[in-house]
Amino acid sequence: MNPLASALADAMTSSGHDLVVLGDGGWHRHPWPEVHQRAENVAGRIGDEAATVVVLVGEPTVEFIAAIPGTLYAGAALSILPGPVRGADLAHWAQSTMQRCAGIGAGLVLSHGEHLDALRATGDPLPVLDVTRLAHPQRSATFTPPGVDGPFAVLQGTAGSTGSPRTAQLAPEAVLANLRGLQTRIDTSAADVGCSWLPLYHDMGLTFLFTCTLSGMELWQAPTSAFAASPFSWVQWLTDSRATMTAAPNMAFGLIGKYGSRLADLDLGALRFALNGGEPVDCDGTRRFATEMARFGFDAAALSPSYGLAESNCAVTVPVLGSGLQVDEVEISTDDGRYLRKHAVVGEAIPGVQVRIVPVDASTEQVDGREFGEIEVRGSSMMTGYLGEAPLTPGSWFPTGDLGYFVDSGLVVCGRAKELITVAGRNIFPAEVERVAAQVKGVREGAVVAVGTDGAVRPGLVIAAEFRGTDEPAARSELVQRVASECGVVPSNVVFLEPGTLPRTSSGKLRRLEVKRNLEEVSR
Repeated sequence: MNPLASALADAMTSSGHDLVVLGDGGWHRHPWPEVHQRAENVAGRIGDEAATVVVLVGEPTVEFIAAIPGTLYAGAALSILPGPVRGADLAHWAQSTMQRCAGIGAGLVLSHGEHLDALRATGDPLPVLDVTRLAHPQRSATFTPPGVDGPFAVLQGTAGSTGSPRTAQLAPEAVLANLRGLQTRIDTSAADVGCSWLPLYHDMGLTFLFTCTLSGMELWQAPTSAFAASPFSWVQWLTDSRATMTAAPNMAFGLIGKYGSRLADLDLGALRFALNGGEPVDCDGTRRFATEMARFGFDAAALSPSYGLAESNCAVTVPVLGSGLQVDEVEISTDDGRYLRKHAVVGEAIPGVQVRIVPVDASTEQVDGREFGEIEVRGSSMMTGYLGEAPLTPGSWFPTGDLGYFVDSGLVVCGRAKELITVAGRNIFPAEVERVAAQVKGVREGAVVAVGTDGAVRPGLVIAAEFRGTDEPAARSELVQRVASECGVVPSNVVFLEPGTLPRTSSGKLRRLEVKRNLEEVSR
């Protein structure tokens, strides 16, 4: 077996802890050696099908999770694709998913439940098998690993928030290097307990699963749909599991912090590592989470705003354990006065990864005392290249498209270069405008997009927000005033939309550039 598959097998067979999965009737325990046995059963069937690329689609049942290492045991490349978003047409989703499977060269699809039925109903000749039938806990024959492994372990889709999604090809050695670097940074052990509801088709969710598995720790895994149905369940799961580690996007920390005063009877005293990643970090919202959860024993030092890329498997920078939220504040002077720009420090590069800042000509604004530019990454966990494109040169620097700078305690990420808004010769980062706009009553938090519309009738900063309220004029006036006061720029237009209207990627990220195109077309 390849190094990643071998490491996972060794960790599961030697662990005395359990995978705990949320399903019908509550939480269900499965010892890791049992999960390993199920994985071998899946690997045997994949070998029978001679599939070199296997796609998984479905909810995180024990069978589904076992199929992840099972695919790697078989020497095949793994690709996990998302299910349909709420309100989507199931048949259309299934057709689109099968097309994606064909596009990445899949030889086999493993699924279950309504996803399985919908995929089979397309009539596509690609085999779609029921993972619940393959990943049974008993085995009648000894599994023999393949003599030759494929070149890739994971085919990870990128978010596509600033363009078309692509597929990063990750070798087993690259994935394992990233996981080992992350383990070293956060000092994981079998004594830890992980708790996650992150989608496994997202690099952060898959990496959390792999990290817990390799460490031999107990892992509580809930479906993302369970969090979406009841977000406050997350902190209850942390309490019930006595979790020491968790991870979530900024949205989740902000939501719990905003309504934390309503919560009671929690115990977060065991939590030592809470990663905030996958999207820009709202410093005020994250602080509010720490403040509200402190009465339940939460230690603010556990907060870990981090930076990652699918192209580097996941983790790029993670703060030193126990650093907590660190904020870099910069005072910006404008013709209209001064305002404070705040960004979270996302730590230092994990072992095996290097990060540098390269100045960009497009930047017309410099940050005093800081070398501002594009973030570039290289290291042992980088992808081989994008599927269907020329491979990366080993050891070369990869331009991320993100802008940032360094401070003494680590990297600061300001935003995407493609999303940078320039107004009157000054750069505006969408995240800071969106954070302020979300404070207006009726504006849905996490459903605000700030863009620059060069081609509009009134070029400048335009804000589009999903709104649920009764007084749009008052809300619009307050939003303009807040952004002008706190960000130093007056929006040229504010557009309120129905809830659920803003376009998102499959992982829930807002598609800012698509919003920009739509606004410019309307303004022509």
